[in-house]
Amino acid sequence: MLEVKDISVTYKKGGIQKVIDQMSWPLETGTVLAVAGPSGCGKSTMIHALAGILPYEGSVTLDGAGLDPKTCSIGLIPQNYGLLPWKTVRENCLYTAKIRGNTRDMETHLSSLCKELGIQELLDRYPGTLSGGQSQRVALARAFLMDPKLLLMDEPFAALDIGAALTARELFLRIWKEKKPTTVMVTHGVEDALYLAHWIAVMERGGSFNFFAANPWQGIKRPSEAAYGDLARQITEKIIKADEI
Repeated sequence: MLEVKDISVTYKKGGIQKVIDQMSWPLETGTVLAVAGPSGCGKSTMIHALAGILPYEGSVTLDGAGLDPKTCSIGLIPQNYGLLPWKTVRENCLYTAKIRGNTRDMETHLSSLCKELGIQELLDRYPGTLSGGQSQRVALARAFLMDPKLLLMDEPFAALDIGAALTARELFLRIWKEKKPTTVMVTHGVEDALYLAHWIAVMERGGSFNFFAANPWQGIKRPSEAAYGDLARQITEKIIKADEI
């Protein structure tokens, strides 16, 4: 269980601003939470806090232990994929493992992941030569390589065209089902949230949720049931309301 209890994040540069204010929510181990909401409401801040990049007040535990990036394997896919331009695809993927001194058997694991993602021929290329879809697949390979207990994704499909985004989310879901890391995903796409997540939340300005509900449609393509449309409309209405605050 991922348990977020009363976390707050405050920015002090240019004046004190509380971006997230005493947020609390649980997430069952091995499930996906999609967080939607208007720009500037604190979604990325929440992801960076969970990743250990930003300091926060309150507590976060995973399976009963404090969430510490030094001891817990956390995978992060930022908005720009976070690939180092001066390193090859292979070096980017192995970078975290190298820092942790855990490169043993990683080459074999990487080869298998890249084959599954269709990027095995890209290992010696540099990020600047890759398309958006290829970069996104490399980011997925890097994140899953470490078998993370917690996977954090910040709008992972937003920079892709429709075709590449559809392919990328299918690849993500296929690999996720094999590994099943507890996952928190920020997205602007209601359809992505309904297809990929077990739980869906909407964040409003001020860093709190105005909606948090189970999603029975995870992994189901284009459900025809009226309840699917009702849930999609409800989420959209909550996002619009959150943007008005």
